[in-house]
Amino acid sequence: MADDNLAERTRRLLNEAKYLSLATVSTDEHPWSAVLQYAWLAAPLRFLFGSAVQSRHSTDIATRPLVSGSLYVAGNELLSVDGAQFSGVCRELTTAEVELYHATFYDAVLPDAQDRAEWTLPVSALVAPAPHRLYLIEVEQWWLVDTRTWAEDRIDRRVKMPLSDLTGLST
Repeated sequence: MADDNLAERTRRLLNEAKYLSLATVSTDEHPWSAVLQYAWLAAPLRFLFGSAVQSRHSTDIATRPLVSGSLYVAGNELLSVDGAQFSGVCRELTTAEVELYHATFYDAVLPDAQDRAEWTLPVSALVAPAPHRLYLIEVEQWWLVDTRTWAEDRIDRRVKMPLSDLTGLST
């Protein structure tokens, strides 16, 4: 894949990747990775995901909010694969934020209206004392697979994007 506009590649990845891999670390230094459906928010770049409060990554986040992750899209040809990595801070949403982002999250993870009607949890099922929550990752660093030279030397590199370069993104 040619290295076209990095912000446009970011938009494509955010829209086409259906899952992200989220890495956390427990207080006793045990790493964990979870694959999660997500919605993304622009300016600044953030991710929303839902999870049970008793899941391993949720308990890790409650005590150590620093996270990292990746997402990718695969094509039928080797050079059509693209991906990104990120690091940031994750937290549980407040009740007011759940109300604000509820529809955005479910519209993204359940694009089919019938599925959304069947599987969407109400706001009350996503706030304490319910067992599920919505979480927000505030992206602090963003890297894309550097596709400029891979075809020449087969070295897998990343290019770090300043978050300011992503301010024009829109969902």
